Amino acid sequence: MELKIKKLRENAILPTRGTKGSAGADLYACIEESVTINPGDLKLIPTGVAIALPDSSAVAYLYARSGLGVKHGICLANGVGVVDSDYRGEIMVGLCNVSGEPYTIEPNERIAQMVISPVIIPELVEVEKLDETDRGEGGFGSTGKK
Repeated sequence: MELKIKKLRENAILPTRGTKGSAGADLYACIEESVTINPGDLKLIPTGVAIALPDSSAVAYLYARSGLGVKHGICLANGVGVVDSDYRGEIMVGLCNVSGEPYTIEPNERIAQMVISPVIIPELVEVEKLDETDRGEGGFGSTGKK
């Protein structure tokens, strides 16, 4: 599979993989000056790039970088970002600070990782009844500790 990537700004950095085994490609902050995210704040950070997934059988997921999340409490505001196959705009990363300390994003800093995955698009069919399972409607810890 080929992923087409377009720079939308001259100072944009194309996504990179840290190692050959990296599932995700790092996305970089395409900003002119530092952006501080205070505790509890949300900031939308541009990457300066757009992508063209080959078709609707693929999706790009945006995930937090583990170092930013674990060491600094910087994570994606929506948990996981979804870039649909027909989206051609700039990839923007919504970051939030769940720590008790401000964190400053620097220009060209790696801010998220993008994972390309297959997607199944089923036909949505309304039914009167669903098939029965052993679990049934049990949820929220119903299969673990009580």
